[in-house]
Amino acid sequence: MATATKAKPKRRAKPDPAKTWVKRLDKTRPALMEDTLAALRQMYGTPTWQRVYDPTSELILTMLSANSADINAEKAFDLICRRWPAQSSVAKDGRPPLFRSGWGGVGINETSADWAAVEFADIGELTDVIRPGGLANQKAPRIQAALRHIREQRGDYSLEFLGEMTPSDALAWLTQVNGIGRKTASVVLLFSFGKPLMPVDRHIERVAMRIGLIPKKIANTEQMHDMLQAQLTEINVHQAHINLITHGRQTCHAQRPEHERCAIADRCRFFNAKAP
Repeated sequence: MATATKAKPKRRAKPDPAKTWVKRLDKTRPALMEDTLAALRQMYGTPTWQRVYDPTSELILTMLSANSADINAEKAFDLICRRWPAQSSVAKDGRPPLFRSGWGGVGINETSADWAAVEFADIGELTDVIRPGGLANQKAPRIQAALRHIREQRGDYSLEFLGEMTPSDALAWLTQVNGIGRKTASVVLLFSFGKPLMPVDRHIERVAMRIGLIPKKIANTEQMHDMLQAQLTEINVHQAHINLITHGRQTCHAQRPEHERCAIADRCRFFNAKAP
């Protein structure tokens, strides 16, 4: 008589840290994200999404802003565009510089460059041109590598095709480019196409951790993005990004945060360790 073979027990799937965290917040600190966004709207208003830069320009500007002040990134971007101007560049005729809401700089005068000329430029010259932006020795080769990858994969330098992709597929395409992480990719997709992806920079990380929207100890930046993304709906991602980063710049400073003017102080665990 044949012996029945015992079926191997199925391995239990590992819990999703983001979903686990959201469930915990819903139970212990209900409506925390909703209250945070409402308080920030009270302070800063409701930002309106508007496309300012094409996605390739948005990508290069964001790469230049890494670990640098936004105003310095703008200077470096302007210098690139002036040194290697786009063939179809239109004079601005004294108009004010373009400015993206939530951006900490003062706006940029030029909006695009001849990206082929930038890719094939002498690396020393490109490094010198973007030196005012900071970390030029690191950023110059990364910019050329990113442009090279886009050209080799697509035949040109346009990233407009990402607008036809789902947010997750577009994010996956951009982050497989060497040197482009989730934050940079999310910035490009959120601001160029309005895709509901939440970029998390140092200001947002600080504010979110202080309030308690994310835990103080977190495994990696991917989890941080996932945990905030999971607390948001598609329609409030842009608002959350702009107002959280604005709060970090204007009120919740790294040093000496202005608690007296903070509308979310009553629910902030940095201000009150026992905040609800």
